[in-house]
Amino acid sequence: MEKNTAASTARSKEKSKQRFLDAVGKILKTKGYAALKVNDIAATAGLDKKLIYKYFGGTDQLLDQYISSQDFWSNVKGEKVPQTITDGGKDFLTDMFLEQFDYVYTNKEFQKVLLWRLSQQRNSLKKLAEDQEANGELILQNITDPYFKDKAEDYRAIAAILVAGIYYLNLSTTYNGNIFCGLDLKSDHGREKIKTAISFLVDQTYQNL
Repeated sequence: MEKNTAASTARSKEKSKQRFLDAVGKILKTKGYAALKVNDIAATAGLDKKLIYKYFGGTDQLLDQYISSQDFWSNVKGEKVPQTITDGGKDFLTDMFLEQFDYVYTNKEFQKVLLWRLSQQRNSLKKLAEDQEANGELILQNITDPYFKDKAEDYRAIAAILVAGIYYLNLSTTYNGNIFCGLDLKSDHGREKIKTAISFLVDQTYQNL
């Protein structure tokens, strides 16, 4: 009986935590980061604001966890990373760049996080950048650096342009219009052209660097 009660309590806690995280996303998407106040978050979640302090330690910690949960590269781990890599990470990283391209486009909440990061100085947003770098460093040190050896920094520079370009193209499409270099990036055709270009750039890097 005690085990069942404990399990039920744990499930209830996790559900409540997720409701708070979902509330942050909803507010961020509809009202912007300025509206992320404890009372508004609690009201949107339909829960007592005291639970924010009980489960997260405070609003800042809740926002930290939300931001971390949304970032693409911070969550490239576990099953996404193949057990064996024999091509220097070419196929794996091509898949990740393409997945990032779609992820940023479809995740409007994460787009808001990116804009928030560019326009506000906040410890959790700084930590997001640091976490991104730390996770990226694991991939670079363990996969691409050994493959490219003395050209490792050249690969890093190309990867930086790809990651930043993917972010910018999607943000520009959402907020500045869908035409970029004559391509309609809200159309299937335009987006497939960008994906083909990403694959081509990665392939050429591995062939010619």
